[in-house]
Amino acid sequence: MLTRREFLYNSALAAAAGAIPGARLAGASLRLPQAYFGLHPFIESNPKAVFIRRAHVAQIKDEDAKRREGLALAREIFVPMGRPGIPVTHRIVLKPNYVATDAQFYEGVVMGLKEVGLRKLYFVEANDYPGWGRRGFLDINQRLGVLMNEPDRRPRHFREDWEMTWSTVPDAVIYKRIPHYAPVNEPDTWLLNIAKWKAHGMCMSLSVKNEQGLVVLPYVRFCTGWPMVTRVPEFMKADINPNAEPVVKKFFDRHVKLHYDRYDSPHPLSPMHQEIWAHKTCDHMSVMKTGLAMIEGICGRDGDFDDGQDYLTNLVMFSKDKFRLDVIGMYLGGHEPGNINLFRIAKERGLTDTFNPWEIPIYEWVDGAARPRKLTDFARTPLKTYYLQLPGEPHYHLVNEPFDYDRYKV
Repeated sequence: MLTRREFLYNSALAAAAGAIPGARLAGASLRLPQAYFGLHPFIESNPKAVFIRRAHVAQIKDEDAKRREGLALAREIFVPMGRPGIPVTHRIVLKPNYVATDAQFYEGVVMGLKEVGLRKLYFVEANDYPGWGRRGFLDINQRLGVLMNEPDRRPRHFREDWEMTWSTVPDAVIYKRIPHYAPVNEPDTWLLNIAKWKAHGMCMSLSVKNEQGLVVLPYVRFCTGWPMVTRVPEFMKADINPNAEPVVKKFFDRHVKLHYDRYDSPHPLSPMHQEIWAHKTCDHMSVMKTGLAMIEGICGRDGDFDDGQDYLTNLVMFSKDKFRLDVIGMYLGGHEPGNINLFRIAKERGLTDTFNPWEIPIYEWVDGAARPRKLTDFARTPLKTYYLQLPGEPHYHLVNEPFDYDRYKV
């Protein structure tokens, strides 16, 4: 029998969810908030594993079903707990891919976080404030009490450190310091990264790239090549490694000599653009600590931002290790991870210990429990990209050339 306190708590949850279409709390397991929360113990004790959950959405536009999937997953992986755990007074930073992460799935996850007693929730994004409203994030955040950052900054704001947090990069290649929108990287914060399973000019935009959007404008411009290295605005110059150009070129020349694929691509997002983006991304990852990373793949998307196709794929992937998660996401998207500059460079720089998908433990997440699986137990969905197109190759293609992982240990 429920205690009076338990009854009142469940009634409050039901009332809060009643205004949200499709949020069915009936039958949910009782989850009384405690002073702490954490990840399911099996996830916590297997930080190098990747978990894959099969969703059950019958139609791409079924918003209620996608919201339920987010809520169901959150209830299974975020648990109230005593010590040791993360205090529920911590500020929780939420980073969906505002362009593509399903807004209703995100909504369900946030509802699940609130069930464990979290109240200090922050949505952080650098790009395209109007786009937040078009995708539904503004409405969801306002209804659920999630605070949002102001993305625009003026030069004087950098002098005053207005609502931003600076991180010093160890062993910097390009960025010596990186600014994030507060409260990212501040004490007493915990980051949840909810990326999208989608193609991009950097092959796929997965969890590592998703965190790029936490960086304050214009530092967030990782993809633009040399102009945002050698010709940055005056207020950025002190934060750029003065030796960045020769260091990047040395890396690049070594990679050319190793005969990695696609270093002869004539694509406008050139091999050097990819090299610069990868090093900026690695500089960034060296200062980031993520509580959990997800790739929402209820729908996978190929092509480009405004020129692609959605596929009902019904997968959600998650891990405490972002690079390993993205390796699996890349492989299941039809690409060979060893062909992607970012993963090799991350291993060279000591940010990951593998980019070989066959070395990564895989578990299927079923009804709140992990079951060991082989990578081949999951179907691959070819999500074509415009990454480093070769002469005669279709604009959208797979980066699936065979890669010898035994030869190229990096």
